[in-house]
Amino acid sequence: MGFADDHLIPLVDEGLGNSAYLLDLGDGRALAMDASRDLRALNATAERRGLRIAFAADTHLHGDFLSGAVQLGHDTGATVLASAAGRRAFAHKALVDGDEVDLGGLTLRALATPGHTDEHLSFLLLDGSREIGVFTGGSLIVNSAARTDLLGPQRTEELARAQYRSLKLLTALPDETAVWPTHGAGSFCSAPPGTERTTTIGAQKHANPLLAAPDEDTFVAQLIASLGTYPAYFDRLGEINRRGPGLLTEQPPLPALSAQQVWALIADGGYVVDVRAAADYAAGHIPGSLSIPLRDQFATWLGWLLPDTAPLVFVTSESQDLSEIVWQAYKIGYERLAGHLRGGMDAWLADGNPQTTTSFLTASRAAGRPYVDVRQESEFAAGHVPGAVHIELGALNDSAADAPTGPVVACGHGERAMTAASLLERAGHTDIAVLDGGPADYTAAQGQRLVTGTEDTRL
Repeated sequence: MGFADDHLIPLVDEGLGNSAYLLDLGDGRALAMDASRDLRALNATAERRGLRIAFAADTHLHGDFLSGAVQLGHDTGATVLASAAGRRAFAHKALVDGDEVDLGGLTLRALATPGHTDEHLSFLLLDGSREIGVFTGGSLIVNSAARTDLLGPQRTEELARAQYRSLKLLTALPDETAVWPTHGAGSFCSAPPGTERTTTIGAQKHANPLLAAPDEDTFVAQLIASLGTYPAYFDRLGEINRRGPGLLTEQPPLPALSAQQVWALIADGGYVVDVRAAADYAAGHIPGSLSIPLRDQFATWLGWLLPDTAPLVFVTSESQDLSEIVWQAYKIGYERLAGHLRGGMDAWLADGNPQTTTSFLTASRAAGRPYVDVRQESEFAAGHVPGAVHIELGALNDSAADAPTGPVVACGHGERAMTAASLLERAGHTDIAVLDGGPADYTAAQGQRLVTGTEDTRL
């Protein structure tokens, strides 16, 4: 059976900015490409279409999430497809450049495309001799290419040059060939992140600024100049994916804990993570707790700001889904989940325990305080409040002592700023306020205009 457009189902993780793909092979079997350990959406889609996962492929040793390939091999008997150069320590079909896998009517051809990682493969899907599309993982992505600094600064340029050659290889494919990247909008693996998630070879030849570079040196300079910061946990996951993530036989639990048990965990070096909305955290929270609202980006900030070696206890609101906490944590390798506070803050206060509040101010009430912007550098450079101090949220653990006294902390809407305020409170700062809004709200209220650039704004 040949390929039809509705045979390929993208499964987007909005928080990590990634796309996995489920390919219906037309005979009741399917291929999963770059699936994460959180298999809920993939399994539900496969069940809805009556498919069994027969193949689970990974384009590279992922740094931003734990692969679900080993789990799929266990659960469905799927054959795991991955690069031989990755030296994975679990059962898989090891592929090198040019190897082909018969999918039953369709063929998958491995293309060595190093750059994002050493062992990166792209997978070209063929229907007979026709190139249908290519799963490019962390190589060619929409209007860019994936970052090349994840193996350390000493190798960034070398891998950028490899990325240049890999993109030349991919763009030699026919213009009509579909491009199905893993990394996309919102992914810290992108350099820089784009907005669209799929494209074609021909479209990229016209629109991708990196492909317009006149030579390799220019390409390398442009790619490296676009690299921003990335979450600290990226440095750990590649090796875990090489060894193979631990198998799960059931959904991991998140037990209900009493206030006394929470106190004991704090005393034992644990962290309290408050996943309620920013406004709820501001109204009252456990002293020393970290605000990370439960939303699409929860895993990113959990992995960026907290160690994976300490027990974590969560404060939730009654309506929040505990399984969402569990799976977002587990997909990035955070497994020391001690539980959640039974009864939430009401139970905490009823037990006679203290709480702390944080000012959550509208733009008109925030004037007169030092303005600390915790957005990413690219966001800040695109437009910020005049005189703002810039400290990226991911750097705040190391820079908290240098933050100004009595600041208003801001981001785009308030969620990251509340996280930053909670970090500053943990570091001993007092009289902290959070802006309920973003820089455009603030400048409008103060009769100012946003300014661009990054000069003289960092601590």
